[in-house]
Amino acid sequence: MQVTETIELSAILWREEEIYVALCPELDVASQGKTVEEALLNLKEALELYLEDEDVEKPSNAEAPIVTIVKVKVSGPTRGISAPSG
Repeated sequence: MQVTETIELSAILWREEEIYVALCPELDVASQGKTVEEALLNLKEALELYLEDEDVEKPSNAEAPIVTIVKVKVSGPTRGISAPSG
C-alpha cells in the first residue's frame, strides 16, 4: 500500500524580464510562469514529478530559509539589477 503525505518546502520567487522564476532551495528545483501564481503552480508540479523518482531521498518538512535584502555599494554602471528604493 502506498502512503501519500504532504510536506512543506520553501519557494523563492523573482522576476526575470517577462516571467517569474520559482525556486525550491531545499531540492534545487525551479520552474517559471507568466504570473506568480503560475510559477508557483509549475514549481509544485515540478517538485511532485521530482519526488516521484524512487531514488530521490524524500525530505521531511524543511525549516524555512532566511531570505532578506542586503545593501551593497557598487561602482560604475549596473546591468539588469533594479535596486529597491529606501
